[in-house]
Amino acid sequence: QVQLVESGGGLVQAGGSPRLSCAASGRTFSTYGMGWFRQAPGKERGFVAVISSSGVYTNYADSVKGRFTISRDNAKNTVYLQMNSLKPEDTAVYYCAASLKTTSRRTDYVYWGQGTQVTVSS
Repeated sequence: QVQLVESGGGLVQAGGSPRLSCAASGRTFSTYGMGWFRQAPGKERGFVAVISSSGVYTNYADSVKGRFTISRDNAKNTVYLQMNSLKPEDTAVYYCAASLKTTSRRTDYVYWGQGTQVTVSS
């Protein structure tokens, strides 16, 4: 069992650079691939970024590539999402999730956090 708690969201001006954190419980964090997803009002939850269990491999959605960076600290059981050059269209609830795979497919993720709201003002 893994419990995930996101933090770091809030109201941000366009062009801002907040960092989201996701703290995980349990001693098996380092065995999971970790992903970030987001859901805007009226839209489906979509893939943002993924990082492998070791942290060596990362992948991003085209819409955030070059602006967002995913990282993890297995000693702290935490995964991060550094967001730069935010745009109003990045406004969404951001969720972290854990999977036994390194994958962008939402259905492969077995544990989810409660989400943190990021609102980007223009």
